[in-house]
Amino acid sequence: MSFVKGLKCKECGEVYPKEALHVCDMCFGPLEAAYDYEKIKGALSKELIESRGHNIWRYKELLPIDEEPTVGLKVGYTPLIRAHNLGNALGLSEIYIKNDGVCFPTLSFKDRVVSVALSKAKEFGYDTAACASTGNLANSVAALSRAGNLKNYIFIPYDLEQAKIVGTTVYGANLIGINGAYDDVNRLCSEVAGKFGWAFVNINMRPYYAEGSKSLAFEVMEQLGWRSPKHFVVPMASGSLLTKVWKAIKEFETIGLIEETGTKIYGAQAKGCSPITTALKNKWEIFKPVKPDTIAKSLAIGTPADGFYAMQVMNQSGGWGEDVADQEIIDGIKLLAETEGIFTETAGGVTIAVTKKLVEQGVLPKDESIVLAITGNGLKTQEAITNDVSQPHIIDANLEEFEELYDRLNNENQGGSEDAISAHSNTA
Repeated sequence: MSFVKGLKCKECGEVYPKEALHVCDMCFGPLEAAYDYEKIKGALSKELIESRGHNIWRYKELLPIDEEPTVGLKVGYTPLIRAHNLGNALGLSEIYIKNDGVCFPTLSFKDRVVSVALSKAKEFGYDTAACASTGNLANSVAALSRAGNLKNYIFIPYDLEQAKIVGTTVYGANLIGINGAYDDVNRLCSEVAGKFGWAFVNINMRPYYAEGSKSLAFEVMEQLGWRSPKHFVVPMASGSLLTKVWKAIKEFETIGLIEETGTKIYGAQAKGCSPITTALKNKWEIFKPVKPDTIAKSLAIGTPADGFYAMQVMNQSGGWGEDVADQEIIDGIKLLAETEGIFTETAGGVTIAVTKKLVEQGVLPKDESIVLAITGNGLKTQEAITNDVSQPHIIDANLEEFEELYDRLNNENQGGSEDAISAHSNTA
């Protein structure tokens, strides 16, 4: 049974059938999936969800497919971790990490959206998947199109992190590097999509693709015991994930799976590519496109497709947005690793650093529940921190040498601990 009625323009409300469309013919506004919530309310319950497999499809009534899913059957249901150590470091009483850096199969939240997009593409009869990507999406389309027996063509800025390039080509993908930034790649892909008629997951399949992001928030609410956190911090590239986190919360409220808690949504960007947060802080009605210059390449979209709607969500929810410099991103990566043992990519470093900044500004309260979306794995962006982490201590295979090293390190660590204690006492 299908619960998605069709597509609807977010601007003028014009209704369209379930086809590979993404732009309204009437006003050129973006299209999104529309559902029959009354029907869903009668069909979906907490008990039914809990009886299903631990993957995104346990919420399939709220995802835009008409048939059973065919791609990404094991994707999703990543850990939600109560981050006590990080909370202590930031002075927060209840903070959680939603760790999509361990999402199956390619270690990012993009596996969620691609699973939905490709399952829908197969419903439509496509045999070729394609995308414009800043890295993680390329990995996911490459892996899941192979698993789903689809051909693929993947377009990226030529200078992405090497791990993300290898993480795409290892699947035998047709990878095309473009001399230019992501916005140049996306512009070319729009032309290619029109000429070749492929299923471009983030162009003609975008209304279906974007809905997969909701599953991250669905899981968070279930994992919190069927409640929404008071605060949700989300990294922003196009802004789509943030808008879909908000949509997911509203959907669970609408069909009665959670009580309304007034969740506030916060957007995190890198200062070197912050069109959304800059517009928000300046109270502009619309963002101004920028040329990206940041180590957070997965967030480096200078003309974010959902930037306007992300601003709306932050304003409507009572949340806020902030941006951080490259060194703050590196410090954020290290802080999460050293407190919780989680190695996040640069986008996660942005989320951690922005959270720290919002706490210091008094924007995020210290005694309410906060969830941070960590969207990718640090193994993908190692270059960003190579010069900011310690190097191994090299010795010969000699016990005396190790004992000397041990004594020296022990003394250094003791001194560091005493310095930290003294510094804490002076600021208490």
